[in-house]
Amino acid sequence: VQLQASGGGLVQAGGSLRLSCAASGRTIGLYVMGWFRQAPGKEREFVAAISRGGGNTYYADSVKGRFTISRDNAKNTASLQMNILKPEDTAVYYCAAGGGSRPSSTSAYDYWGQGTLVTVSS
Repeated sequence: VQLQASGGGLVQAGGSLRLSCAASGRTIGLYVMGWFRQAPGKEREFVAAISRGGGNTYYADSVKGRFTISRDNAKNTASLQMNILKPEDTAVYYCAAGGGSRPSSTSAYDYWGQGTLVTVSS
């Protein structure tokens, strides 16, 4: 499956952005979908994940209550709504698809998008 992330940009602290992940090649209904981010000089970290049917969601503590992950299997897309953005949310955001049992681990994902840059100014 090929993944294309979009929706990044420059936003002021307190603002919102919505990231989208468009899939092609296979239906994303086969996969757990996740979002990760990587800030300059830091390791890639887990942000959020959603189960195949969308019934279960998982969030990093740092984004809980501010970010919402969703998916539309019929449209083969996943999204990440980001509200109350903070400067520390600045990073390249990656969507991923996989079947692993630990949705917060990069090892659970087999397919990765190219990333979209989110910059939050203070």
